[in-house]
Amino acid sequence: MSDIAIQIENLSKQYRLGLVGTGTLSHDLNRWWHMIRGKEDPYLKIGEKNTRDQSGASDYVWALKNIDFTVKKGEVLGIIGGNGAGKSTLLKILSQVTGPSTGSFKAQGRMASLLEVGTGFHAELTGRENIYLNGTILGMTKAEITAKFDEIVAFSGVERYVNTPVKRYSSGMKVRLAFAVAAHLEPEILIVDEVLAVGDVAFQGKAIGKIQQVSHDHGRTVLFVSHDMESVSRLCTRTIILRDGQIAFDGPTDEAIAEYSRQMFERTASASIADRTDRAGRGQVRFQNLWLENMEGHNIPVATVGHPLRICVEVATADQGEAAVSAAVGIKRENGEEITMMSIWSKGQRITIDDRAVIVFEIPKISMIEGEYILDLFMENGNMGNDIQDHLHNAFSLKVVGKDFYKSGQVVKSFKYKQYIDFDFFVRSAKKTD
Repeated sequence: MSDIAIQIENLSKQYRLGLVGTGTLSHDLNRWWHMIRGKEDPYLKIGEKNTRDQSGASDYVWALKNIDFTVKKGEVLGIIGGNGAGKSTLLKILSQVTGPSTGSFKAQGRMASLLEVGTGFHAELTGRENIYLNGTILGMTKAEITAKFDEIVAFSGVERYVNTPVKRYSSGMKVRLAFAVAAHLEPEILIVDEVLAVGDVAFQGKAIGKIQQVSHDHGRTVLFVSHDMESVSRLCTRTIILRDGQIAFDGPTDEAIAEYSRQMFERTASASIADRTDRAGRGQVRFQNLWLENMEGHNIPVATVGHPLRICVEVATADQGEAAVSAAVGIKRENGEEITMMSIWSKGQRITIDDRAVIVFEIPKISMIEGEYILDLFMENGNMGNDIQDHLHNAFSLKVVGKDFYKSGQVVKSFKYKQYIDFDFFVRSAKKTD
């Protein structure tokens, strides 16, 4: 095991559904009776898959089931999967926040974890005090922390607030400081769970560069969980897909992203937006349906290069009342690379939804090359990200056909991505279209 940083064998984690403390005494006594007789926990035999959108017969679910894999020293391993797939549970077990129900793992070297924004921070302490607190938790001496202190503060970009209690920090400032501490205190194994999504674009790039540096230059091992496929592609050479608590794929990152996209297409194709449970937000206003139209208002199955397109999104308020919101449609490639986002707030506007309405995003000319794309949906009350109402990844599969964009007889093989796309929008009543 000299070149192996983490070895996981038959790792499983079971949870009991329902209210804490309800009916557990009889279960605990039953477990104790089996244990003193040297027999297996009886409830480990009855658990079901952790499928959140389906009802089941058992009160026990498997967040993880029979996980086996190894991570080599210096490897950056990506872990991807839908919400509830078991990613965070796996990292919490590896970070020893919780224990496994069955199986075991071995890790060589000091481990630092970034599982949630502000984990390990004390709200009443200043940024300076929390750097020393976190460093101590990670096993560093005061002298070691002091030697790295200036570098940590400079990287985090919170110099002005370092003597201010972190309860006054934004979520982005907390994650910048937490990442800076974990990355600069030289752990042999760094575990990062989605927290970089809270930082701004500049910091995300900076953080990714730091992860690459600690891995390539210093031989550190990194486990990286993210829904951002572009970041996973940039960082990881190997990626694992978790689905329903089990490993669905383990291999090269490009192949993993392609397989994950295929699985998500299958999943979203069989369920309407209204039925999706893997969504974020307060839910006072929610997406209900999505379809494509031409400029005459007729439904169409695909978009055509060089032609106009309407993306129609039906939304509804939970209490059938009125709500003022902003909405956006993100367009990305199958590998997760973002191409553009059409956002109402980019035009400095909000719209009013009265019970039910259809938001129509109108594109005068499709300027993407032929292929398959994925649409993400986002809706909030205030400025971007301040009061999220509904957020759906992989909400719709957009197929674009037609190759001769410039009418020159030549097939367009590439296009400049991540650029502004010309669009307009309007709202209409939610009446059924043909």
